[in-house]
Amino acid sequence: MKAISPLRLRQLHKAMVPIMLVPLLVTLISGIGFQAAIVAGNGSEFIWLMELHRGKFGRLNLEMIYPFLNGLGLLTLVITGGFMWWRSPSRPSKTH
Repeated sequence: MKAISPLRLRQLHKAMVPIMLVPLLVTLISGIGFQAAIVAGNGSEFIWLMELHRGKFGRLNLEMIYPFLNGLGLLTLVITGGFMWWRSPSRPSKTH
């Protein structure tokens, strides 16, 4: 099996970051907001946050695929970022 070049990994990572930024932020903020509402005892008033968290954007309902696309995108970023980190040259530690 042919190894993926470091340049291709960086290109894939660089292409995925802007695509995944908004969905991950929406998932993060809506999840934290809904959990805060539950803790405050107001969860029933903020069901819309859970719907947003799961991919229901008004008339556009992506609940069946949004979590999978979000997960696959994040997994791709973690794998490509991990490989780039692993392949990066080690930096000598500075002692003060």
